[in-house]
Amino acid sequence: MLKKFSTKNNFSLAIFYNNILWYLFSIFIFSRLFYVIANWNDLKYMSSFSDFFATVDYNFSLFWAIFGFVLVFLINLRLRWEKAIKYIDSLVLAFLLSLSIWYIWALLWWQVYWANTNYWIEITYTNSFSPISSTPVFPLPIVYSILFFILFAVLYILRMYIKIKWFIAYIGLILFSLIIIIFENFSGKTDMFKNLIFINFNQILAFILMIFSFYRLYVLSKIWAKDTTIILDHK
Repeated sequence: MLKKFSTKNNFSLAIFYNNILWYLFSIFIFSRLFYVIANWNDLKYMSSFSDFFATVDYNFSLFWAIFGFVLVFLINLRLRWEKAIKYIDSLVLAFLLSLSIWYIWALLWWQVYWANTNYWIEITYTNSFSPISSTPVFPLPIVYSILFFILFAVLYILRMYIKIKWFIAYIGLILFSLIIIIFENFSGKTDMFKNLIFINFNQILAFILMIFSFYRLYVLSKIWAKDTTIILDHK
């Protein structure tokens, strides 16, 4: 998808391809580190430092994986003397599409904890490797996959008609955050934040991302009021 967008929006994929190992390393370190922090009550008893790198389950933080990617991306932008303007819409759309695929993978490899519900849409995991109970549970990865694909498709279509740069990206981040805030309530996993304030770490970070995106839309409206040509895509 990024390759498709690179042709339309005139940017080079080298910023991604040439640094793919740095992206991988940063995503792993940050997503694993902050998962450990959020679950410190359980993981503080790790027997050795190697346990930090060895995982047998979905023990990573989604939002800090995003942070790890963005950090390397921004560093590369600075080194290349580029701005994020021409990338952000494409990155958000490609991210939403990748999520819809990733959650199918998570379903097939038993990597998501789900809560027990009674909505008549539950599924049962019977595989011995499943980290959740064998009772019917809410099909969270299926719901996430469908919702993120719908969100991607709607925003992709709107991008053809809305020529305001960054608008689609921030709307996408707001709706992504809203989906996480709502549906993480159906996750069967807990962390020390959920035990204290009834929402988990991902929901807290989703609130922060939503506030940031609303702020950026406010800034966008101010730019629009001054000069519409600055943020219009004339292609």
